[in-house]
Amino acid sequence: MHRTVCTLLMIVLLVACGMPAATSTDSSPTPTTANTPTSSRPPTPTRDPRLPTLPARITPGPTATPFPLAAGWWDGAVCYEIFVRSFYDSDGDGIGDINGIIAKLDYLNDGDPTMTTDLGINCIWLMPVAEAASYHGYDTIDYYTVERDYGTNDDFKRLVAEAERRGIKIIIDLVLNHTSTQHPWFQEALRDPNSPYRDWYLWSAIDPGYRGPFGNNVVWHKSPVRDEYYYGVFWGGMPDLNYRNPAVTAEAYKIARFWVEEMGVAGFRLDAIKHLVEYHTLQEDTAETFEWLRAFRRFLERELPGTFTIGEVFNGNPRTLAPYYPDQLDYYFEFEVANQIRGAANTGLARLFMQAVQEAYTKLPYQRWAPFLTNHDQNRVMSVLGNDFAKAKLAALALLTMPGLPFIYYGEEIGMLGVKPDERIRTPMQWTKEEFGGFSSGIPWQLPQRDYPEKNVMLQDQDPDSLLNTYRQLIHLHVGTPALATGDFWPLTVKGAGIAAYIRRSGDNIVLVMINFDKTPAGPFSLTLESSDLPGGAYQLTALFGTPPAPAATLTIDNGVIVDYQPFTEIPAQTGYIFKLER
Repeated sequence: MHRTVCTLLMIVLLVACGMPAATSTDSSPTPTTANTPTSSRPPTPTRDPRLPTLPARITPGPTATPFPLAAGWWDGAVCYEIFVRSFYDSDGDGIGDINGIIAKLDYLNDGDPTMTTDLGINCIWLMPVAEAASYHGYDTIDYYTVERDYGTNDDFKRLVAEAERRGIKIIIDLVLNHTSTQHPWFQEALRDPNSPYRDWYLWSAIDPGYRGPFGNNVVWHKSPVRDEYYYGVFWGGMPDLNYRNPAVTAEAYKIARFWVEEMGVAGFRLDAIKHLVEYHTLQEDTAETFEWLRAFRRFLERELPGTFTIGEVFNGNPRTLAPYYPDQLDYYFEFEVANQIRGAANTGLARLFMQAVQEAYTKLPYQRWAPFLTNHDQNRVMSVLGNDFAKAKLAALALLTMPGLPFIYYGEEIGMLGVKPDERIRTPMQWTKEEFGGFSSGIPWQLPQRDYPEKNVMLQDQDPDSLLNTYRQLIHLHVGTPALATGDFWPLTVKGAGIAAYIRRSGDNIVLVMINFDKTPAGPFSLTLESSDLPGGAYQLTALFGTPPAPAATLTIDNGVIVDYQPFTEIPAQTGYIFKLER
């Protein structure tokens, strides 16, 4: 009774104060209805007119059906990344150049398929070669002129011709996301708000205040000319281009056409593609970027058929790369596989390596991905592996026997060291034990690593067991063995040991790969495959790489199944093999 009277008194007081009485113990807010007076709705925030106008979002189209690429030179290729400034100096000015690469082409591929004294690669990726503001070349000043430190446009054309004569294709870094602040386009846009280049970049009258995707980095930079800001996702010296402007896209197409038709390149490595088109604070992997890349692919197919493309989506893995397939670029770099190759070689554990390769193979379509060990943005693999040649050989074996299109960073084949800052992971190639590693007759732009007298091409060339000769053997096997070049991938279950084991098959060409990453012998062990489309029969194993401890036992495949196969008792520590299977 007392509780009821108190409740009635509260209701009377609430009504007297103009507040609605509660009729339920439900604490959820009362939904707004169409009859709610406008004056009672919260006001819509007003966007500061000094901020950039938010563009309309696009509606993504339907996802295309995955498809394989048409047959081309990329089938079975092995690509070699070169920083021109550090490869070989032909004129003694201390800077590597185009003519220096020409002088060393026979080291990479002498054009004679019967010889194995060359490295055997058939594709070169050149880091930026266009005129740029910085030593690295990623801040372009002139897209149509070769960097003057490297030579001339005619030198470049001669490189393409000489490479082609040896069966080598040249692809170049195409840096479309941004230019240098020194580029004439930006300079004109900076100084003249009425310039036709003004809308080639992104501007704001005030600082929009949000940060970038790289650990809270600044992306809006104060203009040195007037009280305004421009957008550059990487840093203030590299303002982003505005690909919502059709004129910028048309210029990108023009640049691609120039390098294919005039300069003779076979394709492009597209830098920083996940940042191409922004939407306010969303600065990577936008629907607008995906659509721009689809349109770029259509342009190439229509106007420059056969042009190869590979994209950099930094830290790309099957999950983050999925939105970029299947109808944008041809290939993408697979960073997680790279991480796990290094991890397996370092720890001796194969499980995460096998898992990463299997996920890439099953989730990314038709082997349209590129494994690698490290690149120009990372500490060199030999430094990561503690300068251990045994680990480096296992990493090379893993790289060159898995699916995908492998890339090698110059100097990895001799175990060059390098730890950031960036200049020290891009040091001169170590050719000989002579002064400055035989890179230059002058003072090099950057000193070589200190171990060059003991670690160089000249010394390793003479040692049949060297890392260089291991790379030569593996690259020639990859290019010349269809199963390794483009074959299917069948991971094997291993009992009794932590080794990596898998079968690659292309038609009748079948190989078995086994790698013991550990520092202790592995065994006894057995291999099992629960299902496959491998032809049945009894297979004899012939070693293509490595010297097994004993002749391998006959392998029986019955209805695509392998049960507890024991090739031999154990695999020695840090050892791997490639076997050819023949019935």
